[in-house]
Amino acid sequence: MGDFTLELDEDQRQVRDWLHGFAADVIRPAAAEWDEREETPWPIIQEAAKTGIYSLDFYAQQFFDPTGLGIPMAMEELFWGDAGIALSIVGTGLAAVGVLANGTEEQMGTWLPQMYGDATDVKVAAFCSSEPDAGSDVSSMRTRAVYDEAKDEWVLNGTKTWATNGGIANVHVVVAVVDPELGSKGHASFIVPPNTPGLSQGQKFRKHGIRASHTAEVVLEDVRVPGSCLLGGKEKLDERLARAREKARTGGERVKNAAMATFEASRPSVGAMAVGTARAAYEVALDYAKTRVQFGRPIIEHQGVAFQLADMATEIDAARLLVWRASWMATAGKPFTRAEGSMSKLYASEVAKKVTAQAVQILGGNGYTREYPVERMHRDAAIYTIFEGTSEIQRMVIGRALAR
Repeated sequence: MGDFTLELDEDQRQVRDWLHGFAADVIRPAAAEWDEREETPWPIIQEAAKTGIYSLDFYAQQFFDPTGLGIPMAMEELFWGDAGIALSIVGTGLAAVGVLANGTEEQMGTWLPQMYGDATDVKVAAFCSSEPDAGSDVSSMRTRAVYDEAKDEWVLNGTKTWATNGGIANVHVVVAVVDPELGSKGHASFIVPPNTPGLSQGQKFRKHGIRASHTAEVVLEDVRVPGSCLLGGKEKLDERLARAREKARTGGERVKNAAMATFEASRPSVGAMAVGTARAAYEVALDYAKTRVQFGRPIIEHQGVAFQLADMATEIDAARLLVWRASWMATAGKPFTRAEGSMSKLYASEVAKKVTAQAVQILGGNGYTREYPVERMHRDAAIYTIFEGTSEIQRMVIGRALAR
């Protein structure tokens, strides 16, 4: 593993500049249009695929960056362009992480390429965990997976909600209950292959922000998948369930559930997304403050505005450092003994909400209109404190880690 450094090497800088150029030239000019349309920006995803950004190879290269900074650097630049479009481009990644966190090498080789397709036939994937009555409280999950031993198939029934790319995905990764008596420890993840009977899209949500990203319910009615679609395989599942049952009887080691393994791996990435949105809003506010003249001078020369910008810049840098630390720790195999992944997601998410609100304030009435992008950025930023674990859940996770 690479030593920790705050300086990107030449290859990383080239990738960052390449992504920034795509965000500036392709994503940002289209942001307002797709926000208004509230539709998946397939032409932008197609363009990202043609340039190599939307591809398994690109994300693998960033994921295996020995410094751990490849993914957060990519997320920050893309979300600097626009959060809704960027989430449409990277949303498949959460399903991919679900396979990487829980799957076998054979499953990775089989399903990861099908999640992305190729530049001539772009596909997306969906990770389905949340339910109408089970969001942060994964122990309340009701979607069931029952093993049909005679046919070596799993039968899935239930309804998932808040699924990015839900219903339009080529591949769905579904978390389901296999042993209700074990609560959240009795969960497993399953691949639902393309065109599997019984899977359908439910309600598509009209959202406050990230409107270019498709979010919908996924309905599972007697969905049958081969035994090979259980991530990790049945032998590994049986061993894990046996440990969980023994722990429930005697107490002992913590058994991690399938959804939490995915979320823990992705939280620093969400923090990086938040940093990108915050930085974008800060830069708009900074440029505006340098050119907007009131009382005979640019408003940045007024202390009330200058102090806000100083706080914004400082908090964005602090958020980035927390994200980079967590990302480096994860790559270096260092355990999050103080919930450093949750710390990075919590702080960066709160900073994004605060900074985008301050940007609207600095632009005044202009900031409240759709003529300027900070209004959209402020709406988009609200999601970071909600999805993949609310800020309240992050504080709970951190608190429990500190109490050990």
